[in-house]
Amino acid sequence: MNGQIKLFAGNANPELAKKIARFLKIPLGNALVTTFSEGEIRVKINEDVRGRDVFIVQPTCPPTNNNLMELLIMIDAMKRASARRITAVIPYFGYARQDRKDQPRVPISAKLVANLLTVAGTDRVLTMDLHASQIQGFFDIPLDHLFAVKVVVDYFKKKKMKNLVVASPDVGGIKMARAYAKRLGANLAIVDKRRIDDKHAEVMNILGDVKNKNIVIVDDLVATASSMVEASQALKKAGALKIFAAVSHPILSGPAIERVKSSPIEEFVVTDSIPLDPAQPPRVFKVLSVAPLLGEAIKRIHEEASVSSLFN
Repeated sequence: MNGQIKLFAGNANPELAKKIARFLKIPLGNALVTTFSEGEIRVKINEDVRGRDVFIVQPTCPPTNNNLMELLIMIDAMKRASARRITAVIPYFGYARQDRKDQPRVPISAKLVANLLTVAGTDRVLTMDLHASQIQGFFDIPLDHLFAVKVVVDYFKKKKMKNLVVASPDVGGIKMARAYAKRLGANLAIVDKRRIDDKHAEVMNILGDVKNKNIVIVDDLVATASSMVEASQALKKAGALKIFAAVSHPILSGPAIERVKSSPIEEFVVTDSIPLDPAQPPRVFKVLSVAPLLGEAIKRIHEEASVSSLFN
């Protein structure tokens, strides 16, 4: 119905796109995505996409604005080349933290990005672990929302750790932490904190028994790592044994890597939704690939099969 499947990638995470292509057993599409001398983005699709089912892999991670513009221009190029359907595969959806007016005179940037994607010509969006689930409602086109929980849980199950507790670094992450705890058969703990500003948070209390327990702190993303590191320090002070962290999107901006290096976290488990900085990351990081998860979803979307069964 939707023609031959075609997979393309921008410059945000080409390695993930290559892994997805290998999973699907198809070649990665040939496209020129570069810049003109003055810095404007230049895109040229070097193969026929007329009547094809096109998927564009492009997380809108830092540099966020460049990657978002690349994605929008690639979508426009595909639309004008008569692609039958265009699906934006956005493993990490940027601007997701600005999802509501929590202060006077601030934008709802997540809604703006949703509008931009739709107007550019996107027919469908495939994303993973949105920072705020309500962003799904900002789109007037179909959106498939995947979760990295199974990939991460399978990894920790292989460790066969005893006395395991899953911790949320804040009250807002309870739902995600509960999902991990249920699948791991572990108890739940919450680090209650008060945010001072967008860069600093003060730990207040720990809800749950963590003394002499192995801890897995879970979150959807880590930027400066202040919340994650402060939570690990508070858990260690409360008598926790080994402390692990599991995060879907490793933005790791500013002093994040140095903070993680000096924290009590023994292993920081992340996915490859965002490429890690090419500078040598500390040995503490463990990268799990979500290429099979995204590849299977792409295959099912193309075949008009159920994607929701991937959540089980």
